[in-house]
Amino acid sequence: MTDSGEYFLPNLCQGRALFMLVLVTELLVLTMVLAASGIRDFAWEDFALISLFVLWIVLISAALLCGLRKIIERLSLQWSVVAVLVLILAVTTLFSVLADWALAGADLSHFDIQLHGYDLLRNLLVSLVMAGMVLRYFYVQAQLRRQERAELYSRIQALQSRINPHFLFNSMNSIASLISVDPDIAEQAVEDLCELFRASLRETAEPVALSQELELCRRYLAIEQLRLGERLRVNWHIDEAPNEATLPLLTLQPVLENAVYHGIQPLPQGGEIDVHVEVIRNSKVPMLQVKVRNPVVEMTGSSIRKSGHRMALDNIRDRLEALYDGQARLDIEQSEQRFVACLSVPFKEKTG
Repeated sequence: MTDSGEYFLPNLCQGRALFMLVLVTELLVLTMVLAASGIRDFAWEDFALISLFVLWIVLISAALLCGLRKIIERLSLQWSVVAVLVLILAVTTLFSVLADWALAGADLSHFDIQLHGYDLLRNLLVSLVMAGMVLRYFYVQAQLRRQERAELYSRIQALQSRINPHFLFNSMNSIASLISVDPDIAEQAVEDLCELFRASLRETAEPVALSQELELCRRYLAIEQLRLGERLRVNWHIDEAPNEATLPLLTLQPVLENAVYHGIQPLPQGGEIDVHVEVIRNSKVPMLQVKVRNPVVEMTGSSIRKSGHRMALDNIRDRLEALYDGQARLDIEQSEQRFVACLSVPFKEKTG
């Protein structure tokens, strides 16, 4: 492990990293040839030969670094840099010898290695400078990613720990009114509220089992049921498959809270909330999909209610963006009768 706490080189087995290496290599070769020949008399033959030579070094070095990744990442930062540079210089030496032999005629019967010392020294110095620049770039990028992850983690914790003050106030009032009437239900409500607070204070950004998130949602709805009574009706439609799927902690609960406060509470007669949970497998990446449907209040001038919808759902979108880097989403659909929030995250089973 490096001193920075992580291996600073990207995964060179991936196509994106290789593409960036090839692009940077070609730009450097283009700059070298332009500096030597100029635009008017651009040496296309030199450009092709140098590109071929440098690309072989870059691609073979990338392949070796990919294969030796597990070994190099165990080294300290200084020794990992030394190991990478030595490997690149060794590959450069090998291909310098092969290039000299090929340009000399590639006569197998007279395989005579007579590479000029200045040519080899030039190739090694160019490789050393280029490799040093690329390694420095990768190291700075790794540090920036580490800082961004730390900032995102803090942001996730801040978003996760937000408890609706109205929910807390209403819950305490409900518990206080039940203490003398039905202490058992009041005690259960206190336990449910404690579980919700315990979950909101957990310092983790790792997804949890779907069953755990659903249990928190049921505890939240049980507390709201004390306040709303028969006005709140919830229908669960849960597929058997995603029981061990994962979901970020306290992601579904705010969606249900949004449905209760903006769909059920304003209606004198209350309404039904439908929760559909299933796995969508008709795409390259299976998606865990949760749809929450609630009635819509037919009122004009509902800017405050719309603002509440937008704030709660935007907070969830921020968490999904931070955790899944654009692979998860929260879509909403609204008609005259129903409001639908559709939460989609990559389907992964909880392990361990």
